Amino acid sequence: MKKKTLGILVGVAVLIGAGAWHFTHKPAEGQGGGKAGANAMGQGPTTVNVVAPVRQDVPVLLQANGTVSPISTVDLHPQTTSTIVKVHVKEGQFVKEGELMFSLDARSEAANLDKAEAQVLKDRATLADLERQYKRSQELLNQKFIAQGAVDTLKSQVEGARATLEADIAAARAQKVSQSYTAIRAPMAGRVGAINVYPGSLVQLSTSLAVITQLNPINVAFTLPESSLAALLDAQRAGKVAVQVFQNNSNQPIDGQLSFIDNTVDPVAGVIRVKAQFDNRDTRLWPGQYVNTKLTVQTLKDALVVPQNAIITNTRGTFVYTVAPDNTAAVVNVQRLHAFGTQAAVTGLKGDEKIIVEGKQNLRPGGKIRIADAAGKHGGAKGAHPGQAPGQQQKGKAE
Repeated sequence: MKKKTLGILVGVAVLIGAGAWHFTHKPAEGQGGGKAGANAMGQGPTTVNVVAPVRQDVPVLLQANGTVSPISTVDLHPQTTSTIVKVHVKEGQFVKEGELMFSLDARSEAANLDKAEAQVLKDRATLADLERQYKRSQELLNQKFIAQGAVDTLKSQVEGARATLEADIAAARAQKVSQSYTAIRAPMAGRVGAINVYPGSLVQLSTSLAVITQLNPINVAFTLPESSLAALLDAQRAGKVAVQVFQNNSNQPIDGQLSFIDNTVDPVAGVIRVKAQFDNRDTRLWPGQYVNTKLTVQTLKDALVVPQNAIITNTRGTFVYTVAPDNTAAVVNVQRLHAFGTQAAVTGLKGDEKIIVEGKQNLRPGGKIRIADAAGKHGGAKGAHPGQAPGQQQKGKAE
């Protein structure tokens, strides 16, 4: 009886275990048969956003930070040791070329000049007397009253007196040059810097009187990468190269022209020094000031522009996904000509494609796609500039 009861209990336990396994391992709804159905039907279309490429002129810009530098700066020094008599200019004053700036004590130079000029007068008188004697001796020689040797002697004296006169005239001119050193004039037009001397100051050759800086026109010096040299030289050969500078916290450009390309590339930094010249009559640019420069080396006429995030680069090359007529993803190989901001000018497109910009990470060539409503309304249908507001379409410049 006990064995029979034990057998019944074991049988019940087996049934309970079998039922528990059946319920715990029952396929969930949608699994198994549902997955097989999905595999049978294939993956659904990928939702994407598209834009149309835009045709526009794209300026190829080179940008760099520059420093304003004067074309010419002169540090005035006296050319003689003397005393300042008068200062004719003020600090910060604009002077013209040739304007009197400092007067030095000229009494010693004036006396030496008077002495030299007096010696010239004496030489002229001596020469005139000898010339009269020589002329008279020639007349007496014709009448055979004097010998030829006496005439030759007078001729030599005349020539010596003439040479002495020329030497003293040159000495007088030298004294005039020395006297001119006592009046110090502006060698060029510009702005006067700090003045460190006053009337009564003793000045020597090493004394700095003032610094004159030319402000108009003015240069902006900057460097560009070595890779830009070819485009820079091509632009210079084609004609005048426009350059714009922007002061800090200002969107107002100042227009100028490229004026200098250095003859050597810095092999360490891999850059080349460049200068541009600007009209600075309103003195908006100041020496030593830092500015942002933009240099237009080329304009791509009627180029096709697409968003940079639509371009894919991998081991197979550079390409974009477009919408094929059967609503599948098609690969079109492109070449990036110039990137500016979030946009890029490319070749390889016809211009009527629908470029996929969002959702492309899930695409494969030939994969089914569905264009989102927003993209259909605002991107491809109206042909808006890819990724830019209408006001930005006309600029086509890098930020």
